[in-house]
Amino acid sequence: MLRRTLLTGACLVAASLSAAPASAQQRTEIQFWYGLGGQLGERVQEQVRRFNESQDRFTVVATFKGSYVETMTGAIAGWRAGNPPHIAQVFEVGTATMMAAGPAIKPVHQLSSETGVAIDPAQYLAGVRGYYSDTQGRLVAMPHNSSSAVMWLNLDMLERAGVTEPPKTWAEVREAARKIRAQNPQACAMTTAWPTWVMFEQMSSIHNVAFATKANGFEGMDATLNLTDPFFVKHVNFLLDMQKEGLFRYAGRDNAADPLFPNGECAISFNSSAGRARIVADAKFKWASVPLPYHHDVTESPRNGVIGGASLWTLTARNRTPAEYQGVAEFFRFISRPEQDQWWHQVTGYVPITVAAYEKSKAEGFYTQNPGADAAIIQLNRASPTPASQGFRLGGFVEIRNIIQEELEKAFQGQQNAQQALENANRRGNAVLRNFERANRS
Repeated sequence: MLRRTLLTGACLVAASLSAAPASAQQRTEIQFWYGLGGQLGERVQEQVRRFNESQDRFTVVATFKGSYVETMTGAIAGWRAGNPPHIAQVFEVGTATMMAAGPAIKPVHQLSSETGVAIDPAQYLAGVRGYYSDTQGRLVAMPHNSSSAVMWLNLDMLERAGVTEPPKTWAEVREAARKIRAQNPQACAMTTAWPTWVMFEQMSSIHNVAFATKANGFEGMDATLNLTDPFFVKHVNFLLDMQKEGLFRYAGRDNAADPLFPNGECAISFNSSAGRARIVADAKFKWASVPLPYHHDVTESPRNGVIGGASLWTLTARNRTPAEYQGVAEFFRFISRPEQDQWWHQVTGYVPITVAAYEKSKAEGFYTQNPGADAAIIQLNRASPTPASQGFRLGGFVEIRNIIQEELEKAFQGQQNAQQALENANRRGNAVLRNFERANRS
């Protein structure tokens, strides 16, 4: 009798365990390294929390790893050491480097096929999916936080200077800057963050001027830079003239100029559309965001801008289980849902990555209620991309950006003219491309 009772009890325990809800079972943990700080980093954490609460099989653990460069290099170092994160957020200029990483990454199309989690490239905006697809149109990285550069305007400062219409051309920007300085000689009329992204990459795209040969690197690693093109000489000379006139403040490399607009210091700033979260939180003045200006004597019909921001890459490891890859795929599918993408777009300023989220935001009047929130979307979609405006896939692009900034700084300091700066940047940048080609040519 005692033996029968014990057996019955054991069976009941086993049955209760097998019938236990999934929430009582151990979740599969997914490590996600990201490089967004401040308000945007908080939004990443909230995005992850939303996923974790939406299901009971996986737990994504999001960890801030510093800058984009630090996140990418840390993830690659982690793979070499045998302990990479499952997901790494890598900025757009790291795309070629990650694609050349071979066995370190699992392309999204392969992840989708192996896990059975449908991730349809057709749902994403064309300019977004194109940047992160291979030559066969298959997604390699997961679109995540895509942005474009826009022009931010302090409307209070412009109104005091008598500027009533947002400038559309560079000539109008210069005239507005002159009025601002005339009204307040101590004012910072204009600055820019991300000098290479805004003043070279975006400008080459909207003016349909190649940044490099081979369709900006999309058609092969043997691309060469085109920085000595007369257009770049013209534009750098324009910036140098603005600086000499006291109309343009060079605040430093990469995102060094970020605070100068939300703190009310500079009237006109060129920066990512994703600055919206910080500006909403910090700005104590009326402001607006509009598409980037263009040189009217080069084009009267500016083309599309290019995306910035970052994508998510799936990293491999020898001991990684199918359940872990399943969790990565489910997270990717979750953030692509129209309602989740719409939330992300509206609270960050990044463009919606899906067509459905954009249409949903438009139908609900978000852009009517928040003028300028669609400036980056308009800019990205105002023309079909050409080989010169589809984006960039250049090896060692992070280093190339730094080289351009170094040579640009020497010009701002009066050590060389525009032509010399661009010739030096072109020569040094091509050396980086050839080193990358030699290291990765199969």
